[in-house]
Amino acid sequence: MTELDRGPPPRPPISWPIAASAAAIVVLGHVLVNAVTPYGVHRDELLYMAMGEHLRLFRMDFPPFIAMIAVAERALLGDSLVAIRFVPAITAGGIVLLAAMIARELGGGRIAQGLAVIAAAASPVSMRPGALFQPVVLDQLWWTLALWALLRLRRTQGPRWWLAIGVIGGLGLLTKFSILILGFALLIAVLADDRQALRTRGPWLALAIALVIGSPSVIGQIRLGFPVVEQMRVLRRDQLAHVSYGSFLAFQLLLGPATLVALGGLIGLFRVRAWRTFRVAAYVCVVAFVTVLLANGKPYYVGAIYPTLYAAGGALLEIAGAATRMRALRAIVGASMLAFGAFAAPFGLPILPPPAMARYAAATGLTTAVRTNRGTTLPLPQDYADMLGWREQALAVQHVVDSLPPEKRAVTVIFADNYGEAGALDFYRREMGLPPVVSVTGSYWFFGPGERPGTVIVTLGIAGEDLKSFCGILTPAGRIRNAWGVEEEQDVPIFVCERTRETLQQIWPRLAGHN
Repeated sequence: MTELDRGPPPRPPISWPIAASAAAIVVLGHVLVNAVTPYGVHRDELLYMAMGEHLRLFRMDFPPFIAMIAVAERALLGDSLVAIRFVPAITAGGIVLLAAMIARELGGGRIAQGLAVIAAAASPVSMRPGALFQPVVLDQLWWTLALWALLRLRRTQGPRWWLAIGVIGGLGLLTKFSILILGFALLIAVLADDRQALRTRGPWLALAIALVIGSPSVIGQIRLGFPVVEQMRVLRRDQLAHVSYGSFLAFQLLLGPATLVALGGLIGLFRVRAWRTFRVAAYVCVVAFVTVLLANGKPYYVGAIYPTLYAAGGALLEIAGAATRMRALRAIVGASMLAFGAFAAPFGLPILPPPAMARYAAATGLTTAVRTNRGTTLPLPQDYADMLGWREQALAVQHVVDSLPPEKRAVTVIFADNYGEAGALDFYRREMGLPPVVSVTGSYWFFGPGERPGTVIVTLGIAGEDLKSFCGILTPAGRIRNAWGVEEEQDVPIFVCERTRETLQQIWPRLAGHN
């Protein structure tokens, strides 16, 4: 009998020098990048901080956990990029640590854990989420933590791990509705591999706990009329329509040699007899992957399954044998993942200034890396383009507001076309002494029109043709150009709108759903 054919493998100790060092390097790397990056705050980060300012726990159109973190971070750490992205940096390090813990759970020792942390740290699907204040990296953490808890459940048969899965699921529901995919995949996996578990209290207690902890997300949807339905419709129309099965699968290959490690880990979870008790995790990963693929989800949505598969791949390479050729293969795999990580780092971390990044992207020929959500291409990755020009917009609007007579400034409202523009104006509002900011796009419509009627409105990003029927007097006040920005931010008009034919409060209900 070979080592691959034995019963459940023993659980070796965690290799703290490897796991903790790798996690610390990831955290420190993100902190240093954010301290020196030539880029600014991201469009989405601006929205989530605005959501924090408008936090209503049981009346949010998005799961509120990211807004709760925004409030805490800004209160404790301030508004610097290091502060804003501190939780994502810590979370990215935690995912790397969990990869080592999962490798250990599968019987992997020092080598397996080392390969797992290299893959989790160096893969582009891990780098970018850790560099942005978005729910994505938190979502990856909850998925990885839930899969680790599932492995602990299968090893120990301890029902308390169902309770842990419930808590994790609840935090996931507070963070991002994509956790429902994990819940669906877990249900199918249990039906396929261990349906007897559904006759115990554990899974149902887990479900109840998840719903209680995640109740703010659910109650918010109910109270606001399920805005997630409209959000998904807009997402499908504007972004997911450009995702094909081919591009989805091609993206996974562009993650480099770590994808082969993950694929090997998935095969191992199905084929290695010693891992029979852990096979349920393989079903979860497969069902989640296929579900996102068939739903035309964005390719990075499945990034949450990769730390587990990296760990399984590392463990497989370790337990496959100690022959010289296997030692050489492990060394080659580890070195190739590190080399690919260094090559991909400029795409995952905002370290190169825009001109240098544009040259690097062009030299590599990776057009996928600079393709936008809407199918067009830019000189830069879209996330980087979305980090540029926001302060300049706020300064331009400040100049226009300051040029108004005092009696007009006292009643002025700023009306922004999209959440990036509105979020930027909100972010810099106190610093620049700007008037209240409103917008009808997405979450901003739910924030409401404010108290001022809008007799004087400074608009940002709205075409003059769209304002003529509403404004008695419409005065062009400037344009903001940003060659490195996304298309809609490259030439942004500013107008002053006066003698409006209706108040903002009157027109607001009719503007619901304008995106």
